[in-house]
Formats: sequence, C-alpha cells, structure tokens
Amino acid sequence: MAEQSTPRVTCGYLNSYVGKNVMIVGKVQQLRGDEAVIDADGSFTAHLNRDAHLSAGNGVQIIGKVNPDLSIRVLSSLDLGTGVDFELSNTVAEISHQHRNLFMFE
Repeated sequence: MAEQSTPRVTCGYLNSYVGKNVMIVGKVQQLRGDEAVIDADGSFTAHLNRDAHLSAGNGVQIIGKVNPDLSIRVLSSLDLGTGVDFELSNTVAEISHQHRNLFMFE
C-alpha cells in the first residue's frame, strides 16, 4: 500500500481534496444527530462516526474523507475543548500549503 499524507486544511481547501483524506481543525457550531456543522475558516458539514463525542462550542480536530459536496466523512475526531487558537491552526494549514514539499507527499 502506498503511503499518503493527510494534509492540514481549512474550509477553503476542501474543493482541492475531494475523495482524499484531510486533517482539519475547527469549532463545533452545531450538532444534529450524526452530523455536525464545523467552522474552519468557513463552515462545512461533518458526517460523524460512532466514536465522535463532540460538544457545541468546543474545538475539534477531524481526520476524514472529503465528499463531492465538500462535506467530510469523519474517520477520527478529537474534542480539543475551549482553549483552541483557531488563528494559529489556520496559519499552520496555510504554511503547510506554501511549503508542500516539507509537509506533504503524494
């Protein structure tokens, strides 16, 4: 099996990763059954798995597959609590795309 990177992204990068796995950090805006609306420099819908235990208002790190409608099918999630620096997280995602050769392989 070939190795794949899981790039850090914000909402604005989702259209470049349809069908691929990504890592995204955002704030849980709303929970609706097995879905959550997440703000990660823009909003998207996350389709949660059974292991997801998120709280509205908390930060979350999601690893998941980007669907054609730019929602994400969650493979794993981590509730980060309330002390998340979202600006820093967005900056890390931006830098990782500016220096792809250091952070990603294909």
